[in-house]
Amino acid sequence: MLPFSLSLPLSPIQSLHQSNSLHALTLTEVVQLSLAEDQRISVSTVTVGLSAVLTCAIQGTLRPPIIWKRNGIILNFLDLEDINDFGDDGSLYITKVTTIHMGNYSCHAYGYEDLYQTHVLQVNVPPVILVYPETQAQEPGVCASLHCHADGIPNPKLLWLKNGMDLQPSSSKQLSLIANGSELFIGSVRYEDTGAYTCIAKNEVGVDEDISSLFVEDSAKKTLANILWREEGLSVGNMFYVFSDEGITVLQPSECEIRRHMKQTERISATYEEMCPKGEGVSPQRCVWSSAVNVRDKYIYVTQPLQSRLLVVDIQAQKVVQAVATDPFPVKALYDKSHDQVWILTWGDMEKTHPTLQVIVQASVGEVHHAIRTTFQRVNDFFIPPTNLIITHVRFAFVFLKNEPAVHKIDLETFRRVKTISLKNHSCVPVSMAYTHLSGLYFVQCRSEGLLGAPPQLLIDGVTDAVVGANLNVTGRAYASPDGRYVVTPDPRGPRLTVQTVSFRGELAVNREIDGPARVSDLVFQPSFAESNQHVAVATSGSGTDLLFADLSSGRTQVLRGLKEPLEARAWPWGGPNRVVVTSGLFGQYLVTPSVQSLFVLNGKQRTPHCEVSDINRGNTVVWVGEV
Repeated sequence: MLPFSLSLPLSPIQSLHQSNSLHALTLTEVVQLSLAEDQRISVSTVTVGLSAVLTCAIQGTLRPPIIWKRNGIILNFLDLEDINDFGDDGSLYITKVTTIHMGNYSCHAYGYEDLYQTHVLQVNVPPVILVYPETQAQEPGVCASLHCHADGIPNPKLLWLKNGMDLQPSSSKQLSLIANGSELFIGSVRYEDTGAYTCIAKNEVGVDEDISSLFVEDSAKKTLANILWREEGLSVGNMFYVFSDEGITVLQPSECEIRRHMKQTERISATYEEMCPKGEGVSPQRCVWSSAVNVRDKYIYVTQPLQSRLLVVDIQAQKVVQAVATDPFPVKALYDKSHDQVWILTWGDMEKTHPTLQVIVQASVGEVHHAIRTTFQRVNDFFIPPTNLIITHVRFAFVFLKNEPAVHKIDLETFRRVKTISLKNHSCVPVSMAYTHLSGLYFVQCRSEGLLGAPPQLLIDGVTDAVVGANLNVTGRAYASPDGRYVVTPDPRGPRLTVQTVSFRGELAVNREIDGPARVSDLVFQPSFAESNQHVAVATSGSGTDLLFADLSSGRTQVLRGLKEPLEARAWPWGGPNRVVVTSGLFGQYLVTPSVQSLFVLNGKQRTPHCEVSDINRGNTVVWVGEV
């Protein structure tokens, strides 16, 4: 035991909301505290959804009340939903643990901060599984792939059954498992390969499974399974919707086939007005778009800033069915999947003099929609954290106001401000945010008035809503991978990407730096085709013709060159990237990125150009529709 003794009276502690009281001390009374060496660091593991109790091991006579900290912020005095009970023995209670609670907690006796114990909390999550396709029909002799993706903490292991029996791919030339079982590949299907293939994901705390069915039969037989698969898989799903000057192009990527083209003059079903009305004067008729979102593979909502409205595209009918009036110049739309809402940022005019924030509720319901104006004025931008297989519900969004060093936390149900998090002490005017549910960290890109260069990113702790401090010297916009394990920041000062990792204990660390394209315009994540639970970052240049593929686990990179020039930044005045890159979902291998007058389809699995679709001008608004 290591004694820690001081012959001092205790500081006043009337402000402590604790039940334990101290004896009256005289100047001669001594507080003696001790902490065993092997208890200085304690590691705890708890399963998501359960409660956790962290007990402070500091002992001693006349021990003052125990204080708990997370990221340097005292928890005892905060009114937190999930950390609201500090036991008589000074223990920390977390009533319902989620992944945001992982990380380091420290305890010390009040007034004696030099002696403290560190608790490391890891949160385990049972696997959640997704297979693709659920059903497929193939003719004999062709290849077939069955895909399986599982998220969980620790990483789940995958295994396959066929009709309830173990598969033995190692002893078969016909079957092979790719990327740790993420893909079951059948080289040349035979009739006997017909069956129900079960993917099972296991880790220390749970198991999940799902079935992918394969039917092998002559196409002439046209069984129900065959017909269903062809209708669902090859009709309106698994397409890129590209919004360009010419209208809306529906593109099937594997065949590079344009399935439908909606011209500027096509009529809106509800009102019979033209999709893109001709402007005044003799200028040619063209469409102007700025932002689009997929709403549950039922509708696409796309903004028309010059028309002060959104169009609603019915995906099944492949028609524009409604125009929703908004405040002038709607430029950005985001879909809040948790509450089935589309949030819209409007500017008022090109000078952004009257920006507002509006909401369309029940966005996936087939009815006449209206935009509701929220109370927020002077809005510069907003951020809604994404969902994934593990995090299926999001409660809060964040709003940034013009030139204000603060972020405003918004309740997505009530549209009301919950609290304001000041960034004034860090001279940070927020520009953008990213989020990882592992430890609940927000990464805030800062702009600063009057300083040379941008200040570093700020970190905000989602448990306490407190500013943790600067994210080292990393500047620029952060992008978080869908599973929250990687945070990638392109350096605005040069062609470099900083890759940070978030461990299952909530530890943030710099993983590596990668050479990237000049002036990154957009960055997306594609699941690795070689490893399970890994990602590839794909980044476009806003000023050049290069596109980067970067394996985040290994740091290996590959550059595609010659993808033609992107739109000039001034030719895309709506904010956001002037050269987007869009992936084809969790299991898809294709990506789309536009040049000025064409569209490139890329094969992300092979990292090669797949095809170029010409005569698509300014097709910089792209949405993927489909389950792949």
